[in-house]
Amino acid sequence: MPTIMPEGEGIRKAVKWVDECRQSEPGKKVVSLIHEACVKFDLSPLEGEFLHKFFKKQE
Repeated sequence: MPTIMPEGEGIRKAVKWVDECRQSEPGKKVVSLIHEACVKFDLSPLEGEFLHKFFKKQE
């Protein structure tokens, strides 16, 4: 089942950034990367929740 990506450049950049970090730093926790992405890309709480759900489905 495909995941619907919310609108907004920040969330798209955050998904890409977290995915790249997961590949380059496989030992780092996804939750930590998501928190960093929320700060780095100034995401709303709703967008942060989306990231959590998005990456939880991929695990």
